[in-house]
Amino acid sequence: MEGDTLWVSHCIDNVASDTAELDSFPELNDESKKEVASISVDLVLPDDLLERILAYLPIASILRAGCVCKRWHEIVSSERFLWNFTCVLSQKPWYFMFTSSDEPVGYAYDPMLRKWYSIDLPCIETSNWCIASSCGLVCFMDNDRRSEVYVCNLITKRCKALDGPPGPKFSDYSALAISVNRVLHNYTISIVKSKQVPGNFFQWDLSIHLYDSVTMTWVTTLTEDLMGWRAGDESVICDEVLYFLIYSTGGGGRENRHGLIMYNLASRSPHGLLMRSFIPVPCSLTCGRLMNLKEKLIMVGGIGKQDRPDIIKGIGIWSLNGREWQEIARMPHKLFQGFGEFDEVFASSGTDDLIYIQSYGAPTLLVYDVNHKQWKWSQKCPVTKRFPLQLFTGFCFEPRLEISP
Repeated sequence: MEGDTLWVSHCIDNVASDTAELDSFPELNDESKKEVASISVDLVLPDDLLERILAYLPIASILRAGCVCKRWHEIVSSERFLWNFTCVLSQKPWYFMFTSSDEPVGYAYDPMLRKWYSIDLPCIETSNWCIASSCGLVCFMDNDRRSEVYVCNLITKRCKALDGPPGPKFSDYSALAISVNRVLHNYTISIVKSKQVPGNFFQWDLSIHLYDSVTMTWVTTLTEDLMGWRAGDESVICDEVLYFLIYSTGGGGRENRHGLIMYNLASRSPHGLLMRSFIPVPCSLTCGRLMNLKEKLIMVGGIGKQDRPDIIKGIGIWSLNGREWQEIARMPHKLFQGFGEFDEVFASSGTDDLIYIQSYGAPTLLVYDVNHKQWKWSQKCPVTKRFPLQLFTGFCFEPRLEISP
């Protein structure tokens, strides 16, 4: 696809020894045809000023700048540049779309330059691994035994393997979340595990496990039995509170099949009190996707039909204020129809001010800007659907240079 860029060719760690060939600016038409002396900007700008200029570029342009010459490579690789980079406005979050149901291959979308890049994901073996992200770090966990956990920076390719979490090795459901401190750069990982009690479909064992990057240890902070509810694979950490969705296992004639649980990571609820934090979802949902937008909990949900709650009729976006949901947007019907056949479940993730929504059945990506209240289709992903049952999914992450696992 025209405009598609192989990401590894622009990694600052793989800068070429020769100066990269750059396109020259077109000459200005001068009727007098007078000779004009040209001066290289690179020769007149001191390092500190050049650092500040480069730090305001989109991250893809920064990595390309590191391939221009030795001086620029040293600048964008320096610790002082990384400090300047943290002081400027944050980069817009990217979206990685898997293009295979088996292999961890795909493309990352840059909303600033509206381009797709081919990125190799480290550590991950298949596209069905559990994935969570925060402030430049992405956490992967295998979806079989839930024993392999990695934390990576997809831009710098730095990766760290963690010891496997405690708790049951073969849980039925696991929800992964990560939260990075933007000042200290330490991070917390949470895993909510849910396992059915043998012979009792309505009773589920739930456990919460936390990893602290400072102590580099796991701790199980809560184990509890839930009756009529189970956890799933949706969780997120906002402002030191862990939120995760729970799902009805039947019985009791509940109006909604979904609910939200809050778990304060600082105070840590005592055993037996978890359901006291239960918050009903705002309407009948076919599915819900949780995300952290500037330490505010946001949920994107498929709205079910009144007479057929398992059939999706639209998509809404809500923010949680205290214990009350506030609808902030609803996808226009013409955009909802633009996805074609939309399943009752879909992929959605976001951070900062952007929310990405993707149908599992097509490589089509819709972006919602919360600040400007604007919906926009992304540039077309450079992949085509090869067979009818091919599935597409993805995740959102912040492209950053200064964060390491």
